[in-house]
Amino acid sequence: MIRKFINRKEELEFLERTFREDGLKVVILYGRRRVGKTELINQFCRDKPHIYFLADKRGTLVNAREFAVKSARYFNDVVPEVRNFDDIFGYILKRAGSRKIIVAIDEFSYLVEKDDSIPSVFQKIVDEHLKGTNVYLILSGSSISMMEKGVLSYESPLYGRRTGQWKITPLRFRDSWLFLPEYSIEEFIEAFSVVGNIPAYLIQFNGSVDIYRNMEDRILGRGNPLYEEVEFILREELREPSVYMSIIEAIANGMTRVTEIANRCYMDAKDIPKYLRVLQRLHLVQRVIPVTEVKPKTKKAVYRISDNFFRFWFRFVYPNRGDVEGGEVDSVLSKIKAEFDSYVGRVFEQVCEEFLWELNRKAGLPFHFNKIGNWWGHYREHGMRKEIEIDLVALNEDTKEILFTECKWSNKRVGIKTYHELREKSKLVNWHNDERKEYFALFSKTGFTPELRKEDVLLFDLKDFKIFKENFKATKFLR
Repeated sequence: MIRKFINRKEELEFLERTFREDGLKVVILYGRRRVGKTELINQFCRDKPHIYFLADKRGTLVNAREFAVKSARYFNDVVPEVRNFDDIFGYILKRAGSRKIIVAIDEFSYLVEKDDSIPSVFQKIVDEHLKGTNVYLILSGSSISMMEKGVLSYESPLYGRRTGQWKITPLRFRDSWLFLPEYSIEEFIEAFSVVGNIPAYLIQFNGSVDIYRNMEDRILGRGNPLYEEVEFILREELREPSVYMSIIEAIANGMTRVTEIANRCYMDAKDIPKYLRVLQRLHLVQRVIPVTEVKPKTKKAVYRISDNFFRFWFRFVYPNRGDVEGGEVDSVLSKIKAEFDSYVGRVFEQVCEEFLWELNRKAGLPFHFNKIGNWWGHYREHGMRKEIEIDLVALNEDTKEILFTECKWSNKRVGIKTYHELREKSKLVNWHNDERKEYFALFSKTGFTPELRKEDVLLFDLKDFKIFKENFKATKFLR
């Protein structure tokens, strides 16, 4: 099988830089499941002396013996008799001598989960066995909470022993596109809205067939690779998966405030924040405030699903599981097609935001912004409260310049009415009202009507997104 390894330039540079340094290194890599930690380790270790071990949940003794087998195989030696991890590292050091060697233990969090003495064991290994050596020790884990508490926290015995750490985060849009280079920008935005920026999900899609065929083949049906993925992740990571599923489902259905989520889940509102904080650590949910808001603890905060695959699954798969398991996949696909453009619209905002950051980096805008995000508020009309939202607002506090942006994912061309509505909405944004300099931008999937070309507004359609391909790094392949 040929597997793609995409980018991860910063992460690899960090690993290579620290590898070139002399002395013992203890590097912690962690991040949510499927984000690509194992591929990163494999890519880094290629052509270097290394022992790679993937831990499991069978306990300390079984894992220690399996690790011994892997170590002996590297040295082309008879498997040593070991009782614990101390014995293995003693064996590795005896055979490796003063040579530099990488020892990578993947899913280290499984060891900690089954044996809470493991951090103390490895503290002793670092202090008594590895100190003064040229060993490059990598401890990697997918359980973010386990890694943060058991390895990285001040209370952990390993605190102070690490020489470096890196939290592996999901890919950017531009790098994700490399997994499906056969797709046009429009096709990939649609695919990205389904599988998001997690490598293990992207690699499941086939670039030679359309988005709906991929949904049918890879998601909608028992036995398909991604059908039970969401439940598996939540069961593996969380103690109360059913509670978290209820919360995510509520957010997927538009319940974005704490009180709304609590009412939908039949829970007390004071209990909701602790669950939301866990989902935020897992990069599944994000807390969002209006971009002009200066108080982080504002009551204006809302919660959104930040993982596109989870968002898609809870929007279209979870509420239709009866039909899917009953073989009514065509019926489910029809429902998805009817709502899909509306669904993709929110993801299109994410892509437009990344596009604006790219232009900002290249000095391709009228001013340099240092903050960008959504804005929302309300106004009164005839005594009635009305909600209002602007897709993206970019601003620079120092120069008091601001850019108002609308992003339209529609088969109709954007016209002058949208521009006028954006200008009217901008008047409700209370930010340096008397001295700010304003700019306006429109993004459109389909293009613009001619009269907009005469207005003082920045116009971007999908052809402009070639900036992403210009910035693509070469794809590497692992066999």
